[in-house]
Amino acid sequence: MEVTLRALLPKLFPDLHESEHWIIIPHEGKSDLERSYPIKMKEWREPGVRFVILRDNDGADCLTLKRKLISRVPDRAPEYLMRIVCQELESWLLGDLKALAAAYPAAARHRQFKSLSRRDPDQLTNAAELVKDLTGTRAKINRSEMIAKQMQPERNRSRSFQVFVNGLCGFLAE
Repeated sequence: MEVTLRALLPKLFPDLHESEHWIIIPHEGKSDLERSYPIKMKEWREPGVRFVILRDNDGADCLTLKRKLISRVPDRAPEYLMRIVCQELESWLLGDLKALAAAYPAAARHRQFKSLSRRDPDQLTNAAELVKDLTGTRAKINRSEMIAKQMQPERNRSRSFQVFVNGLCGFLAE
């Protein structure tokens, strides 16, 4: 997720620079994130800091998961935005098939590629497997970065992605 965000955030906010406006803190999986963010939110001392917590859904019920994560936010926490990726990050990557084909031209010739344009990427339960098959690589981080570099946020068909982008834009505009 880290490399995808590093590629997307400058596209979404070209006037903001990472070193001055945000820090991406990667985690070693969901349980590490869930253990870590309440502590970070409670202990972070920089004035005006705000948190964006982003987690893959991985087949859970989005609303139940979001409520669970929000319930772990400490009292008097900094402002935050909680977003769930439905179902997994690869759903966002499949939301922009032009980006996928630009990063991996052979993907456009794959037998499943054309049918994906008629499917809701957020409803795919096997998005990671599809991206692996389409790209021909198991290198998850590399393929995410390659596709994210080609993504155009406004054409992404993933509703989960658009909810994230709209929420982030509103959150940063406050």
